[in-house]
Amino acid sequence: MSTLHAPFRYDYVGSFLRPRELKAARQQYEEGKLDDAGLKAVEDQCIRELVEKQKSLGYHVITDGEFRRSYWHLDFMWGIQGIEHIELDHGYFFHDEETTKGSCKVTGKISGENHPFVEHFKFVKQFEDENTVAKQTMPSPAQTLAELYREDNGKATSAIYPDQEELLQDLAAAYRTVIRDLYDAGCRNIQFDDCTWGMIVDDNFWQEMAGAGFTLEEEAGKYLKANNLALQDLPEDLVVNTHICRGNYHSTYACTGPYDRVAPYVFAKENVNAFYLEFDDERSGSFDCLAQVPEGKKVVLGLITTKRPFLEDKAAIIRRIHEAAKFVPLENLCLSPQCGFASCEIGNKLTQEEQWAKLRLVKEIAEEVWGK
Repeated sequence: MSTLHAPFRYDYVGSFLRPRELKAARQQYEEGKLDDAGLKAVEDQCIRELVEKQKSLGYHVITDGEFRRSYWHLDFMWGIQGIEHIELDHGYFFHDEETTKGSCKVTGKISGENHPFVEHFKFVKQFEDENTVAKQTMPSPAQTLAELYREDNGKATSAIYPDQEELLQDLAAAYRTVIRDLYDAGCRNIQFDDCTWGMIVDDNFWQEMAGAGFTLEEEAGKYLKANNLALQDLPEDLVVNTHICRGNYHSTYACTGPYDRVAPYVFAKENVNAFYLEFDDERSGSFDCLAQVPEGKKVVLGLITTKRPFLEDKAAIIRRIHEAAKFVPLENLCLSPQCGFASCEIGNKLTQEEQWAKLRLVKEIAEEVWGK
């Protein structure tokens, strides 16, 4: 078993552009022209090729690229007992684009047994070696909680869980079950992907929430509690990190705003080992918020965008790394793209080669800053 732990000096969030053959297979599957076994065979081969590419670039972490998912978050939620797949009348309204309409609702008491992601992880685990370790990504408990109260979803949630505290406890227990099953399958690196903090720093979103009688303290406290409850009593050699962004769909975004208002909650108090943070443009604000990161915790600077194909200026990125080092020691900083390349299977507006060029740039910069 590999004893490596993320984050690494050069790293990535986890999702990758789907190959043409995978998209074609999923379309055939939806049309009833390909069965479960046929789809899995294509997924398996595409993941093998992806892992080989990840290794050839010299990265120390491998993932399945989320190739077995439609969404970065919903497929995980659909795998939890007591939650089912639904389609809404509309998707999320991102900047200039509406997302697809998938969502989920509570249909019974929530638990985490027999989650399909455990088998997904086992497939990737077999490719670990002395230089690479498998990472499992999943939406944070806070993200699942937010989805369960999204618009009319809240009616179904409240019907099963009139006491939100019971929901929080059951949701956390479900996550702990999945995490324990992943651990037993050999997983030592888990990543919570989390857009909830990006939502509540966005002024437009916050005005809507505040108008409904919510306060930042209540929302941030609730999300923090959901995540930390799931992180209780974990094995000492299991690393759980979190990635925080403001939405990533077909090269568009959902939210705007610096981390400052939520930093006293998520940075100062969430019981994760490291933070993968979106800092690729002005929507993310300054590095001042990093002063809230506790001593010894690592920060992965998402300074390379996955939303656009151009390659960033190397010198400019290096300057920004040293700016961030005014708040977090350089030895506790790492570099990555700001998000995945395909948070949903539609993917961002880049080619495969442009995707790999981004990762080559991340590695080149990291080696120049920290050495090989």
